[in-house]
Amino acid sequence: MQPNIDAGLRITALVSVGKHPSSGRARRADQDARAVEMGLRIAPQGLEVVHAGSSDEAVLRDYAGMGLAALKVIQQSAELDAVPALSEYLSEETPDIILTGVRAESGESSGMMAYLLGEKLGLPVVSRVAEIRSVANGHAEVLQALPRGQRRAVRVCLPFIASVDSAAAAPRQSAYGPGMRAKLQPEERGIEIPDAVRSLWQESPARKRPKRLKVVKAKTAADRFKAATAKATGDGGTVMRNETAAEKAQAIFDLLVEEGVLR
Repeated sequence: MQPNIDAGLRITALVSVGKHPSSGRARRADQDARAVEMGLRIAPQGLEVVHAGSSDEAVLRDYAGMGLAALKVIQQSAELDAVPALSEYLSEETPDIILTGVRAESGESSGMMAYLLGEKLGLPVVSRVAEIRSVANGHAEVLQALPRGQRRAVRVCLPFIASVDSAAAAPRQSAYGPGMRAKLQPEERGIEIPDAVRSLWQESPARKRPKRLKVVKAKTAADRFKAATAKATGDGGTVMRNETAAEKAQAIFDLLVEEGVLR
């Protein structure tokens, strides 16, 4: 069903250079490509795709091959922070909706881009969007992706930032010819702020963490089979609603220490 969309809606999709999980080769990032697909579905005439980086990246042609006539590139090196340049550009262009993937596939991959832009621009952020159902009268009806295939309907005022989840519609296949004919429009912003945090890091291949083994004390074959096929259940956790921000932060910190994330 075609969504109810206001005419003249302006959407900006932010894309990055992805990395294949097996080969490590550069590719169009899956969630960023889903963000472009979402923009093409709801407002193909008002969609603009922006990348902060080098216009020499061949992967950008894969995004353009989805049916884009042009793709704007804010020129900067990999050592620079993309947030200042993107926030300045978006504050000038003032799109109605800014789409981005939940998390990049290369670099820091922290998932903080949408939130940092939201803080800079003073815009609300809707995370893990699976679908934009309608945009009318200055409001958007959005479906958020929740665990176990659940969905949550959210109503948000324009403009806003949406991080697109992997549950969104799969991106269309990229066509080589249109991708090569599309125009890459480089733009110099003159903002060169180094990424101070990333400059202190050392990148190395991730190591697979060992899984916890559940100790099963079964005496018969039937008990062993039941234990092996039983659906895993969580311990329920703790829902904190009325606690102070300090108490909630302390609970999160204690959990990270218990799980071995912080030492």
